[in-house]
Amino acid sequence: MIKKDKTPMISPDEAVALVLGQSFLMGIETVPLLEAAFRFLATDIISDVDIPPFDNSAMDGFALVASAIRGASKENPVSLPITGEAKAGDMETKVSSQSAIRIMTGAMLPSGADTVVPVEDTSESDGMAIFYGSAKPGANIRRAGEDIRRGMKVLRRGDRITPAVMGILASLNIPRVEVFKKPDIAIIATGDELAEPGTELLPGHIRNSNAYALYGEVLKCGGTPHYLGIARDSREDTERLLQEASRCDIIITTGGVSMGEYDFVPEVLTALGVHIIFETVKMKPGKPCIFGVSHVHDAKKLFFGLPGNPVSSLVSFMQFVRPALLSLMGARKIRKPEAHATLREKITKKKGRTHFVRGFFSIEGEKISVATTGPQGSGILRSMHEANCLIILPAEKEVFEAGEDVVIQLINHEEIE
Repeated sequence: MIKKDKTPMISPDEAVALVLGQSFLMGIETVPLLEAAFRFLATDIISDVDIPPFDNSAMDGFALVASAIRGASKENPVSLPITGEAKAGDMETKVSSQSAIRIMTGAMLPSGADTVVPVEDTSESDGMAIFYGSAKPGANIRRAGEDIRRGMKVLRRGDRITPAVMGILASLNIPRVEVFKKPDIAIIATGDELAEPGTELLPGHIRNSNAYALYGEVLKCGGTPHYLGIARDSREDTERLLQEASRCDIIITTGGVSMGEYDFVPEVLTALGVHIIFETVKMKPGKPCIFGVSHVHDAKKLFFGLPGNPVSSLVSFMQFVRPALLSLMGARKIRKPEAHATLREKITKKKGRTHFVRGFFSIEGEKISVATTGPQGSGILRSMHEANCLIILPAEKEVFEAGEDVVIQLINHEEIE
């Protein structure tokens, strides 16, 4: 097999820019609200109602006119006759200037009332409500439209439909919602040495962990994963599975992307008409990482050839595949949160590549500090489980002292702008 020259090695930031430059939007579909969780809105949402739709009580208590109990105190309580009751769902009631209406949380504020006094600040006797302090007009009242006003742009195209957003859409009487379609993601592992969980493990073989970890990452991002199995170390098997994968929107392989005699992925991608945009990235872990684009029946496909080492595979997914996947689904927010933290230990590295070091940050008061999770070998998958961040160490610096400020990427958190 003749190896062609590789594309120039680029920085992680350059690689992300190239990936996003090739991304595209999926189509739009309308789904029931209960099926829309964690999808991405395909349209702005403009409210045609006020939320809440009417002034209502924020407390169980008594609705009245504040001036009626002016000057009330424990020593000189004021009593008002209870002339009615308002509970949630009742039609509007009225209160006079010298009476009180028993009211429940969420009930429509009676006409004429300008305050609600909590029940725990009162007592009752012989049909009279007794007040032991004065009240301010507007107290304990939820005003119409204080949450959402008619005509307000409540949600934006590209917002993720979180549980709170589902509640907002329900409040706005939107039982079906327009969302971007979920991309289909093909996952292929490569290598004769791989054995699936539940099968016999022969001498010299290892378990196929990467495909399962990547499957989980795709689910977490909101895509639809399709695991196609293991491509054995032959050009024919690699080509067979890559052709099968071409029905999906994004194709991910893991392993087989370096310069070894049996690393067939780059050669087969080229033979299948995939334009390879980059093959190596100035990062550790994850230097060998392929990104390419093809068009199959006028449909654009994105190809990612991730490294075979478990940590390298996951870190490369987080940096490159995840942004592409979210971009396809129309997300406005695609970047992982980053923060500044103080190193709790000295770290040394070689110049030339950005290092993504598995770390664990903690917060004490207003101070964030971070330490590594221990040995950083790219095969130590446990280090990813124990990490809650990646410590990003710039390419051209070698020594990072304890107490130094560094940037961390929060791997267990959602996206930011």
